[in-house]
Amino acid sequence: MKLLIASDLHGAAPAVRALVDRIEAEAPDRIVLLGDLLYHGPRNDLPRDYDPKRVIPLLNGLAQEGVLIAVRGNCEAEVDQMVLDLPVMADYCILPAGEKLIYATHGHIYNGKNPPPLAEGDILLHGHTHVPAWTEFGQRNVCLNPGSLSIPKENSPHSYMILENGVFYWKDVETGEIYHTRVL
Repeated sequence: MKLLIASDLHGAAPAVRALVDRIEAEAPDRIVLLGDLLYHGPRNDLPRDYDPKRVIPLLNGLAQEGVLIAVRGNCEAEVDQMVLDLPVMADYCILPAGEKLIYATHGHIYNGKNPPPLAEGDILLHGHTHVPAWTEFGQRNVCLNPGSLSIPKENSPHSYMILENGVFYWKDVETGEIYHTRVL
């Protein structure tokens, strides 16, 4: 199974349009969005071309294809759920990754410093920090972060991740180029 993973869209229409283009090029089996889809939050600057009303139909178009999974970020609100055609208020989801499980969440509650209960070798996947990362912890566990699609921090690119055949690829959303790879 090929997963495309993105986080922290924050209502930036051009970044989400670029993601839709990447989705068409990548043809993933599932798309996992790790929260903060429409609102930018009080601690962030407005993303370039902030326009949640243009993001809504892009996300709803993906929801119609039945391949989109999303979790709640710290910027999601019930009003967001009213305009989106996919569930966005779950705090986490659990996905299979071969013999391991992926615990996907936004990162404001569970993260590498405060992990949920995981079995040995399971994967914690979260956004929230806007910084792409791979961190090992616990009993052969890893914590992965795709970075931010719209407001990257620490000079990282506008990014997303692909998981395919046990390999994570961090990619630039504007070019689709791989800039980092990690094997499970």
